[in-house]
Amino acid sequence: MLAIAGGKGGVGKTTTALGLAAALDPPVVAADADPDMPNLHALAGVDRDPTLAAVDDRGIGSVARTPPDEPGVAVLPAPHVGDAEPGALARTLDRLSAAPRPALVDCPGGAGPDAAAPLRAADATLLVATPCAPALRDAAKTAAMARTLDAPVRGVVLTRTRSAPDGVTDLLDCPVVASVPRADPPVLDDTGVRTAYRRLATRLGEDLLASHT
Repeated sequence: MLAIAGGKGGVGKTTTALGLAAALDPPVVAADADPDMPNLHALAGVDRDPTLAAVDDRGIGSVARTPPDEPGVAVLPAPHVGDAEPGALARTLDRLSAAPRPALVDCPGGAGPDAAAPLRAADATLLVATPCAPALRDAAKTAAMARTLDAPVRGVVLTRTRSAPDGVTDLLDCPVVASVPRADPPVLDDTGVRTAYRRLATRLGEDLLASHT
């Protein structure tokens, strides 16, 4: 399972989770682990319920919803606030990580327990940040937390830009694996954005698929 993580909200984690999931060879699971900012279901155009919290009882297949425009992606919406106790969510994330198909999880921002839970279950982390100093500093904190929780950082996706500022690789101690250009909503309808996520899928896809064979 690949954690899509970053220190701040609004940097493009949800767009990256769905955009990368759609670009990978199907079937792929995209899960939302952020009950405070549950955006994945809305971006994908699927119902809010049932949520990730139901997987522990019902299984991934009966909970996941297929977006109308992304038939190869199975979306698991975020739990409602207070919907699942931490132990149940941890079990669900472990189950998702062990599933026989690649999974991407859209992580909460920050460095609290909610942000740590998916990182603890993930095999690796993909950072997402905008190319501004505050977002990059927060991404560096997320990178440190991911490494502490044994979810090594594969790289960083920079959004709303076509190039990486100097020093990003040194600051985050990982490569810039994609630069996603700025686009008007709906962002994933933009050809340049889609191309960036296809290139990212080519770069990461073989390793992601290999871990689920």
